[in-house]
Amino acid sequence: MSGWPDPAPGEIDLAGVSYQYPEGDRPALLGVDWHVAEGEFIVVAGPSGSGKSTLLRCLNGLVPHFSGGRFGGVVKVAGLDTRDHGPRELSHRVGFVFQDPEAQLVTPRVADELAFGMEQLGVAPTAMRVRVEEVLDLLGIAALRDRDVATLSGGERQRVAVAAALAVRPAVLVLDEPTSQLDPWAAEDVLAALGRLNDDLGLTVVLAEHRLARVAARADRLRFLPGPPDAVPLDGPPAQVLAAMPPSLVPPLVALGLALGWRPPPLTVRAGRLAARRDGRRPVPPPVSTTPGGPALLSVQRLTVGHGRATVLRGVDLEVRPGELVALMGRNGSGKTTLLRTVAGFHPLAGGRLRLDGRDAAGLDAAARAQEVGVGYVPQHPGALLFAETLGDELAFTLRQLGGANARSSTRVDPESLLGRLGLAHAAGRDPRDLSGGERERAALAAVLVGGPRLLLLDEPTRGMDEARKRALGDLLGELREEGAAVMLATHDVELVARVATRAVLLGDGGIVADGSPRAVLGGSLTFAPQVNRVYGGPFLTPDDVLSGLGLPDTTAGGGG
Repeated sequence: MSGWPDPAPGEIDLAGVSYQYPEGDRPALLGVDWHVAEGEFIVVAGPSGSGKSTLLRCLNGLVPHFSGGRFGGVVKVAGLDTRDHGPRELSHRVGFVFQDPEAQLVTPRVADELAFGMEQLGVAPTAMRVRVEEVLDLLGIAALRDRDVATLSGGERQRVAVAAALAVRPAVLVLDEPTSQLDPWAAEDVLAALGRLNDDLGLTVVLAEHRLARVAARADRLRFLPGPPDAVPLDGPPAQVLAAMPPSLVPPLVALGLALGWRPPPLTVRAGRLAARRDGRRPVPPPVSTTPGGPALLSVQRLTVGHGRATVLRGVDLEVRPGELVALMGRNGSGKTTLLRTVAGFHPLAGGRLRLDGRDAAGLDAAARAQEVGVGYVPQHPGALLFAETLGDELAFTLRQLGGANARSSTRVDPESLLGRLGLAHAAGRDPRDLSGGERERAALAAVLVGGPRLLLLDEPTRGMDEARKRALGDLLGELREEGAAVMLATHDVELVARVATRAVLLGDGGIVADGSPRAVLGGSLTFAPQVNRVYGGPFLTPDDVLSGLGLPDTTAGGGG
């Protein structure tokens, strides 16, 4: 890569930093002292709402210049005091990738988006062309160069946002959950690119993530924010910090290693295999699970769907029955979101048939599918679902729209209990727009679940969720299944699929390339096998599979999700 300039050492210093949002009832950060040396690769972890995004926004001046509120202390990044330099000035030295990539993509064409930041900084056109080519190749998105941003999948937009931040060649790169919407291979590509820039060019990387399985081993240090702003954070080598974190918040393979007494816990599959070999115990395979029978709640036959002139899905046949949880998987752009939106009534069919509870859905719009059939849909970016003044009002609005509760549903969901299950009991009286990113995702989920849908459609439902929240969500979805609801979710979260799905459906090349039990589809897969499966092979997908097979209790308290 040619001529990466070093505008200032990529050093970060925070001294006594405290911050409270304008509408917040408590500080989001309190007395933070933190130093990041030039060229370090730092991962910031912690439960949803613990202040990770707020801490990152301090590094490019969004806090306090954009967000307002009460700010105290000193933040210096790449030699600049953020009190004296706002986000525009800091953008010369600090690249930032938001949790929601749609918040920062501003041009219609991918190549123009990559050039936009450089244009603002006055980079010469010839240099811009070189940099655009470099980041397209670096992140493996050259095929997206001339694509309209509006036609990209969520994961493709996420990679474009990372490329745009890298194109300005910052001294510090700050990323808020950069792999949350990426398929496993794309996530590896992005993390590998960040690792190369960190190793070869000394780029300082600060990255917040809930999904620590892939990224922990790449970090020099892991900083864990426990939650309350006055709690003492953990900061140190990743293995040391993970061993001290609550078991419910660590990745499945680490949780399994801790449960089996492996010290230090394995951060990689290779380390896990070596530890398992030394351990020597062989678990008994788990029993074969059965799938629910009965008439289909959803049936699609020869379904064809397009975007403009492009055909996204063609000739798809799929049935989903009450009591099933079907996980849609596949690379970014394979049609998972398109299929969900088509079933929900937000995308037209180009061909084929779609039936809901035995009825032809051709004459049912999205509202009718929700009210007459009981379809509930939570999109990939559910912020548009939240419009009421308080979260409690959001849930009440859903119930009013459905006449108190979904009359077709066997499920009756108590709003107060639901908020408690989703870790939102404290937020019932708060404006949803004031919640953290992960809390907003769960708030939108609550606004749909409270109606007791018979067919629940979820698009990347664990985005912004820590391991404990994912486990709670999985338990809740399991209860809905037992009460007769069907769930279909699109996800790249292979650990979630391994723990809660009854079927896994793999999309590719416009159709279904695999459909079966999670053990059949995920086990041994080069792309989608969970880390535990890569260590133990065969039918073992989760920590519980291994621990049960060894006759041990599951003490991971969330490690399987």
